Amino acid sequence: MNGADPATIVAAATPPGRGGIGIVRVSGPRTPELAAALLGKLPAARYAALAAFLDGQGQPLDAGIALYFPAPHSYTGEHVLELQGHGGPVVMDALVARLVELGATRAAPGEFTQRAFLNGKIDLTQAEAVADLIDAGSRAAASAALRSLQGDFRTRIEALRDAIIELRAYIEAAIDFPDEDIDFLTDLAVLDRLEAARAEFVAVEASAREGIALRDGLTVVIAGLPNVGKSSLLNRLAGYDAAIVSELPGTTRDIVREHLDLDGLPLHVLDTAGLRQAGDEVEEEGIRRARAAIGRADRVLFVVDALNDPTATAYAAERDRLPDGLPVTLVFNKSDLATVAVPAGAVAVSARTGAGIDQLRAELKAAAGYQGAEAGTVSARTRQLEALRRAHAHLEQGARQLTERRAGELVAEDLRLCQQALAEITGEFTTEDLLGRIFSSFCIGK
Repeated sequence: MNGADPATIVAAATPPGRGGIGIVRVSGPRTPELAAALLGKLPAARYAALAAFLDGQGQPLDAGIALYFPAPHSYTGEHVLELQGHGGPVVMDALVARLVELGATRAAPGEFTQRAFLNGKIDLTQAEAVADLIDAGSRAAASAALRSLQGDFRTRIEALRDAIIELRAYIEAAIDFPDEDIDFLTDLAVLDRLEAARAEFVAVEASAREGIALRDGLTVVIAGLPNVGKSSLLNRLAGYDAAIVSELPGTTRDIVREHLDLDGLPLHVLDTAGLRQAGDEVEEEGIRRARAAIGRADRVLFVVDALNDPTATAYAAERDRLPDGLPVTLVFNKSDLATVAVPAGAVAVSARTGAGIDQLRAELKAAAGYQGAEAGTVSARTRQLEALRRAHAHLEQGARQLTERRAGELVAEDLRLCQQALAEITGEFTTEDLLGRIFSSFCIGK
């Protein structure tokens, strides 16, 4: 890190609450000094040492394992001390307070990982993968985050960047030496490299979209009139009785939330109160919450009764009340009791027998842009995909300049902008504001 020595930071690295083990981390230039004061002496580097953790009067606050990692061979690249004590909140708070008393500063969210990035221990894709691995909503999402943490995403971005640099260098050399009279359009080396870069952009963008779907999942609200089988549909999707099912209208008063794993895709499903004229204040509040949840959804499954409403008049009556642009999948339930002509984009299911549920699952995966996590899928974020798309757009703009105008200088400028957009993904080119937004979403202690 540049400038003056940074503060030495401290935080509990395990979640609040009770546990068998609690971990406190310290990082910064004063770590050896603080370790000696807390433990009585500085532990040997990279050896687990049994030690008492002492207060200001030399009395034990706790006893456990101390691990010392001198710079630069640590997670942050700074001197790091890790204390593994008993996992009670009183003990953890006492250890952190003692280290603050000795001169440490309480860490901000994500500050340890931010220092690892600033000190060149990891790039930005790996830093973000740390948070994605912690927050993973499925095993497939965790595997994708681990691949990014191990550098798979960075490797693909760097390969793209290197291809753009080579193409840019070739074109700029031709500009600097015009006597060579290179015709870009007939130079197979330029055209081959351009096509290879285009193909790799398509592949990496597809992988990033899969990664975003794995990371963010899909929030789906089940809506419709009372007694059309909304709760039964939730139970069928979940594979267990997540919601109470009854013949009585208005059984579901509040929102029932379930987090499901749809072939690796995290699915956040909300079952809501039936949309009708409320019979009492409690049901009215449930309907208000249902409409609020619909407004925040990625997609709505609007359920109609195929037996009693084969033309989906309930949906037609409700459609104008739904938010503009909200994707809706019309679901004709009770297909085991009636045969209906299902319009394009709609799905016929039976929550009772399970018929059509596989098709509905496929529709939900397609809505999220998820085709199924493959071995090479990496964790990605929206900002990374946006940067990829900007880089790809600059490449395509450069290709048009090449084919339509034969303007080498303009091609070179578009390639420079393409390279800069790729550098934003790994953090080679970034801003303090962007870093602040990224790391502020991390948990404290990481």
